[in-house]
Amino acid sequence: MKLFSKAISIATIFGGILFAGSLLGQDPHFAQFYSAPIQTNPAMTGVHSGRYRIALNYRDQWSSVVDEPFRTYAASFDIRSRIGKGDFVAFGFNALHDRAGASPYLRTQAYLSASYMKQLSGNRYRTNDQFLIGGLQVGMGQHALDFSKLWFSNQFNPGTVAVDFSAPNGELYGTNSKVSSDMYLDFNAGLLYYALFDDDASFYIGGSAHHLNGPQISFLDNSTQNLYMKLLAQVGGQIPFSDELSLLPAVIGMFQGPSFSTIFGGNFRYSNNDWRELAIRAGVWGQVSRQEDTTGGDYGLPSVIISTVLEVERFNIGFSYDVNAGYLNRPTDGRGAYEISFIY
Repeated sequence: MKLFSKAISIATIFGGILFAGSLLGQDPHFAQFYSAPIQTNPAMTGVHSGRYRIALNYRDQWSSVVDEPFRTYAASFDIRSRIGKGDFVAFGFNALHDRAGASPYLRTQAYLSASYMKQLSGNRYRTNDQFLIGGLQVGMGQHALDFSKLWFSNQFNPGTVAVDFSAPNGELYGTNSKVSSDMYLDFNAGLLYYALFDDDASFYIGGSAHHLNGPQISFLDNSTQNLYMKLLAQVGGQIPFSDELSLLPAVIGMFQGPSFSTIFGGNFRYSNNDWRELAIRAGVWGQVSRQEDTTGGDYGLPSVIISTVLEVERFNIGFSYDVNAGYLNRPTDGRGAYEISFIY
């Protein structure tokens, strides 16, 4: 009974994932989207205070309840150079690898980025600057799946209440097929308005469109399955309360095919305001996603995200944990995902 109960719980989890849109073509994304800037919007290439930036991200989901958790890895590098009195040009590279479930379902992407930062006001000697930034990405991707590690309903024997792995699965690939989509070319573009009013006061708003060319990701030679275009909108900034304390609110919304997800909230930031700056951020975020069910679909709060970031001079080290809520709370006991990020 315990095994059956666990199987039902796991089925409930993955049914929830399916109806939430994660398996309906939605790209992997990070709860700490602010620590994966180039993954979020190509126009954020070069939007930082240094000459160059390195970012690493890792997400682990469902490891508390399944043997094969979902894991996402990402890395990026971008560098910027000044052009003229106040404009900048920036170039970057970012890559992502996502491993989902026991099959496993693999997604791999790598992009080259370029952006142009046009100064709208201010000058190089003042912090009251405004920029309009346009960014482009071009890259390659591939999806892969190992059918030999899966079982299907045709292989379930109701008499023994067990899976007969020797039985035909009824699928096109048989029982021992490792398949992958063809390598596909992919294009992304983004736009961002960014204003810096003071050292601890800023505002940004922007958006991006991913998979503009609708790349083909089908595993079948004679089938057409295009990757849904993803539209993303974002807004955020930094609001100072004193020399030491400020708030960094942000909202991000992602639309991809039938899927929708938004993350909103903020981190409070406390700094020692010294020349060798040490700061800590901590905050709470909510995630709202579209959840389809037999009633036709609704919107719910699948998780609450608790986050913290330690800033030591040029280094940012972040950690966050997703506490499952709503329909995912019971089968997981609230245990969701954790993320680790590193930025230099």
